[in-house]
Amino acid sequence: MTDTKSVLFLCTGNSCRSQMGEGFLRELGSGKYEAFSAGTEIAERVHPLAVKAMAEKGIDISSQRPKTIEAFGEREFDLLVTVCDGANEACPMYLGARDRVHWSLEDPAEAEGSEEERVAFFRAIRDEIERRVRGLVTTGVPENDEA
Repeated sequence: MTDTKSVLFLCTGNSCRSQMGEGFLRELGSGKYEAFSAGTEIAERVHPLAVKAMAEKGIDISSQRPKTIEAFGEREFDLLVTVCDGANEACPMYLGARDRVHWSLEDPAEAEGSEEERVAFFRAIRDEIERRVRGLVTTGVPENDEA
């Protein structure tokens, strides 16, 4: 029997926040956690600025691909983390998850302005996800934005 916990990060399109969550948990939780990500819908690709922001932290998510929650079929997860309000509303209950938390994170893909301003927003969201994932790995207890 294994003590590895499986975690699914879920957002709307699976192009930014959930992909970053998967990347951080795969890197930081190695051996303790299995990390996955999905969307309630499917994006065309992982956002290039998400790939860039994660590369700055030494984590390569360039080979990750967007997928919908249906790709996991009946698979069970120890924890479902919704990382956007859209996914939280679209998927208030996922029967395949033993536990569920919500992280209300803004969508960096919707950032406007110059490329540097957009990259700065991706970095801010990336850093918040890293903080939360580090907390999960350190304490075993996920932060939850819902009371």
